[in-house]
Amino acid sequence: MGFIALTDNASVVMAKELGYFAERDLDVTLEKQASWPVTRDNLLNGQIDAAHCLYSMPASVAAGVGGKGERSLKVAMGLNSNGQAITLAKSLRGAGYGDLERARAELQKSQPTVAMTFPGGTHDLWVRYWLKAMGLDGRTTKIIPIPPPQMVANMETGSCQAYCVGEPWGAVAVQKGIGFTHLTSQDIWSHHPEKALVVSERFATQQPEALQRMIGAILQSSKWLDNLPNRSQAAQVLGAPSYVNAPPADIESRLLGRYTIGEGLPNKSYVDDAMRFHREGRVNAPQRAHTIWALSQFQRLGLTTAEVPAQEVADQLVLRDVYEKAADAEGVDVPDDMQPFEIRLDRATFDPRNPNEETTRL
Repeated sequence: MGFIALTDNASVVMAKELGYFAERDLDVTLEKQASWPVTRDNLLNGQIDAAHCLYSMPASVAAGVGGKGERSLKVAMGLNSNGQAITLAKSLRGAGYGDLERARAELQKSQPTVAMTFPGGTHDLWVRYWLKAMGLDGRTTKIIPIPPPQMVANMETGSCQAYCVGEPWGAVAVQKGIGFTHLTSQDIWSHHPEKALVVSERFATQQPEALQRMIGAILQSSKWLDNLPNRSQAAQVLGAPSYVNAPPADIESRLLGRYTIGEGLPNKSYVDDAMRFHREGRVNAPQRAHTIWALSQFQRLGLTTAEVPAQEVADQLVLRDVYEKAADAEGVDVPDDMQPFEIRLDRATFDPRNPNEETTRL
């Protein structure tokens, strides 16, 4: 199983470290990946069977945004919600926190290079959605991909002046004094899907029972992580060089919803919408509606002009049947996955049964 050096790999790492995989007679090797494109390629070529992965990567690959149209990457379950951030260099301090008018003025004045982690990935979508909400065009903004652990170094050298990535790399920029948190992803969309357990079609087809046990182990660790007193222990484990390779204090603070924003801005605290891993199963159930939303954003935000049969693609990519069997064995409820939901930043309601309304929305 592949993973990237990010705090939100916690449910996968802790399932291994707490022995939950072994309890289910699974011999799981965790292999750190250098980037999201490497993760994609290793899933496609069979080097890894599963991965802690951007939930929208399978959709991006299928739509030809971040791949060649393959539909063989499958979403088996959600791993976390919330907990990403848009970080701005201190030269852009005039943007403040979450002030779209001030941010628009700063960006128009300085024309910064903005980094994300993968074309069509969640961070790409959060950046482009944020720009669109300000009335700016992501197609005319310089947006570049950088692997998550390299974000801080690239801001330090001036290769980018803004980036969107998962923690702890937002917190590390603040701790180093090179940038500040302008917006968290939960302030864009509360309880948004973020990382998922993405598996190869071969693994899902040839070893469905093993996949169900894998899901069960991660559900167990997800529950453990949502017991907040356990997060200090998790931060210590995640900080190791073999996993995230970052100061445990930087990991723990935002894992607990305590955000030092930087540049003299007021700190923020999140409770219900801090990074979540289970939330009574609402985090973990893979939702076709979320994949349909991502596909609609690819068109709305200018990542593709091709029309994609969203419902068909979502039905193919999201392994609802496998997850439902695993969840039933663990006594976890599975919510309806085709309900409308609201995006907080611009108060837009998305109806997955009518995605064309979103595709053409200004």
